[in-house]
Amino acid sequence: MAQALGYVTKNETGGYEGTLATMSLKKRIRILPNARKETDAQPDFRVYTEDRVEIGGGWNRVGKNSGNPYVSLTFSAPEFGPAKIYANLGRAAGQDDPAIMAILWNPRS
Repeated sequence: MAQALGYVTKNETGGYEGTLATMSLKKRIRILPNARKETDAQPDFRVYTEDRVEIGGGWNRVGKNSGNPYVSLTFSAPEFGPAKIYANLGRAAGQDDPAIMAILWNPRS
């Protein structure tokens, strides 16, 4: 079962705003479209804290089974140590508003 690390709301610019919360961190974040993307290896989104510190990136993906689009996120910050946190944006449970998304933790072994 996926664990929500926070919630964001899609805005009119195609980005998202909300909160990322772990056991050691709770920050307001903004997931902004990467206007300077030049190659497929670069993220489609950049993730910033409210203090304008970049802590990650996001890539547009399509589900293999569902065919539905989603955003795959990677977070990296000193607070997380040497490991990265992987997550996906998905529909928030119990929400009727499709603009409200959960940041779903995606542990990788």
